[in-house]
This record gives sequence, C-alpha cells and structure tokens, in this order.
Amino acid sequence: MAYIIFVQPAVLSGSMFGKPTGMDFGAVTAATCLSAALATAVMALYARYPIAQAPGMGENFFFVFTAIPVAAKAGFGEGWQVALGVVFVSGVVFLILSLLGLREMIFNAVSPSLKNGIAAGIGLFVAFIGLQNTGLIVKDPGTAVKLNAHFASPDLLIFFTGLLLTAVLQARRVRGALLWGMAAVTVLAILLKLALLSGPGSSGAAQDVAGSMLVQRFQIAKAIVASPPSLSPTFLKLDLAHALSLKMLPLIFVFLFMLVFDAIGTLIGVCEQAGFMKDNRLPRAKQAMLSDAVGTVAGAALGTSTVTSFVESAAGVAQGGRTGLTGLVVAALFLLALFFSPVIAMVGSYPPITAPALVIVGAMMIQNVTKIDWQDYSESIPSFLILIGIPLTYSIADGLALGLMSYPIIKLFSGRSREVGWLPYLLALVLALYFLYVRERI
Repeated sequence: MAYIIFVQPAVLSGSMFGKPTGMDFGAVTAATCLSAALATAVMALYARYPIAQAPGMGENFFFVFTAIPVAAKAGFGEGWQVALGVVFVSGVVFLILSLLGLREMIFNAVSPSLKNGIAAGIGLFVAFIGLQNTGLIVKDPGTAVKLNAHFASPDLLIFFTGLLLTAVLQARRVRGALLWGMAAVTVLAILLKLALLSGPGSSGAAQDVAGSMLVQRFQIAKAIVASPPSLSPTFLKLDLAHALSLKMLPLIFVFLFMLVFDAIGTLIGVCEQAGFMKDNRLPRAKQAMLSDAVGTVAGAALGTSTVTSFVESAAGVAQGGRTGLTGLVVAALFLLALFFSPVIAMVGSYPPITAPALVIVGAMMIQNVTKIDWQDYSESIPSFLILIGIPLTYSIADGLALGLMSYPIIKLFSGRSREVGWLPYLLALVLALYFLYVRERI
C-alpha cells in the first residue's frame, strides 16, 4: 500500500498532471499517512480484522477533476477547500449510516454467490492494475488494451523476475513469499540502477567530496531518512459553508455512493478470501464499517480525500494475517513512513517491484469463482456482471452496482421474488435513480 503515500499527494496537488490545485504536496503526504494510520488502527482495535485503510484511488481523481472544478466554477474561492468540505460531509453521513446499521443491512443482503463474485472481480482488478502498472498491458485505440511486445525492456525483465520468483516461493509454501519477492527485485533494480535512492540535500558539491567516508555516510542517511512534512497548509482548511450549498449537493451523493460501495465491496472480497464469513454474515460487521467513516471525516479535516478499505489488504491475508495485529503493524508503518519517505518513494514509484505481488494476490482471489452457484442463472449472471464489471469499469463501486441492480430484477421476473428481501429491490431503485439523475449530470 506504500504507493498511496506518494500517488495521493501527486494527484491532489496536481503535480502528476502539471496543473497545480493549490494543495501542498507535503501536507497531503502527512494527511495521507495520518488518516491511513488512524482508520487502520480503528479497524484493528475495534473490529479486530486485518484490513488496512487509506485514501482511495478513484475518489482522489474525482476530487481533482470534478469536485474542485465544480467548486471553482461556482465561484466558491479555493476549490480544494470546498472539495474537502464535501468529503467531510459525505464522511459524516457515512458515519451516521454506519451507526444506524444501514451499511450492515446492505452487507448482509448480498447473496453468497454475489459475495464470491465480488471477491473474484476484485482479484481480476488487482491483477489488471499490476499488469498495467508494470507496462505489460498497454492502451490501444482499437481494442482499448493490448500486450506490450517489448519483452526485453528492463521494466518487464524486473517484473517477470519478481513474478516467477514469487510464484515459485508461493508454490513451495515459503512464508512471506510476496515480501521476499519484492525485496529480491528491489535489490536487483538498485543494482541495475532502475530504482535509485535520492534524498534531499544531494548536491553536486557533495559528490565532489565523495571520497570522504563521513560525507558518504551522511548522504546515504539523507537518502533514507527525512523529516516529516508540515500538515499546516491543509489542516482544518475545509470550507463547509460552500460544501453544503445546492450546487455541491450532488457531489456529496457521489462521494457517499463511492465510499459505501467501495467499502462494502472490498470488505466482502477480503473477508470472503480470509474465511471470516459465517452463514453469509460477517461478525462485527458494524464495527468494521465504522473505521472508514472515521477515517474519511478525519482525513478531510487533515487535508486528504476519501479514506476507504484497501483491496491490497488481501496481500496481508494471503500471507496469514487474520487479526487486528496485522492492521496495527500497517498503521505503525504508515506513521514510520513519514520519516523514511525516500525509501518508500523508491519502492512505491517503481511499479515493476510491487506489480508481481498484485498479480499473485489476484490469482489467489480468483479461486472464489468456484463458490458461485453457476447452475442457478438468477445468481450466476449478476455475479458474473460484478466479476467482469469491476475490472472493466475500473471501479469496485460501479462493478458492484451492475450486479446489485440486475439481481432483484432477474429474481422478480424469473418468479423467485420471495428469495429476495425488500432491501435489494430498494437498492436497485436507488442505484438506478443515482445513475440516471445524479452521476449523468456531473
């Protein structure tokens, strides 16, 4: 999950796109680590599950490309402050829904086949992200995506080395196979100068006196350890007054939708893989669902976008994580990362190092397709829509919506309406209205 520490500020500050948003890079970095640590610790201590949380991918792009421009176009001054206010309000609503138990009701209303379809779909999504990030799968104007034929490129050599090494270790049941694989290719990437440590203060003058052992050690230390960035440029800078205006109201619903269904989808997928489900229900579901609500509210106050459960938690589960101790370690490492940003930057900014782990985790999660009731088309078709919808829409929330809208309709018109409670029908109606009258207009 370390990549989010650097991707998040690059997105929210606009540096990734060459269009500054006004948000400070360092402050967003600090807000990202602190909100991730807080939400993950709440999950670990209150729900006791090995599920880590951080600002979500997808929500951050919507924050920059939709929320900020809409606020700026409305003449609300600093658009990013209004956008933070919108995220804060959506988090508060999300928290209320969690306390009322509505999210738990939605969670329990999803059938076992749909739950396994979500887990398998997330597995495909994770693997697809890994293959894209490393450059093996590339964009194509004719077919959307295609295979990169340049197999001899250094990036792909690092990726395939990591993938095959991790797969062999996994097949031999070596504990920590994912970690050992990443560690090995990190060393290889450094030796080939494909991944470099470069800390603040590295200057030409320092290189001129590189013969001095003391200076060399100082430069190495500077390339590993750095002071945590200041949080003050974004802390409590949210604009709640304008966020609650009628013009921003649709955006609150969009963020709420993404947060609800991203969180439920990821929670189902990871918990299904870990074997936590009991009679199609998750023990302590309400406690588990409070953590991302708390994280989102705190994250907006600190200066970052929506915090949610991370699908990468499946990697920890795959390596044996079953309790809140896993989450506490992740939370501590997010805080520690504030002091070791150059190292995290090196690993997180070179996708061929982490991509093999994502592909291996995807392979582990896809096995849930065997638990789908393929003989019952009223179960298998909605499950398949989720399975294929998540990676193809590049969104857990949108893929989940495809299955949740189709499920009660197929049950109703196949004469099996009594198998479905009232909530799935209400969800299908709400989702349809959302896509027709809210999402389409933004």
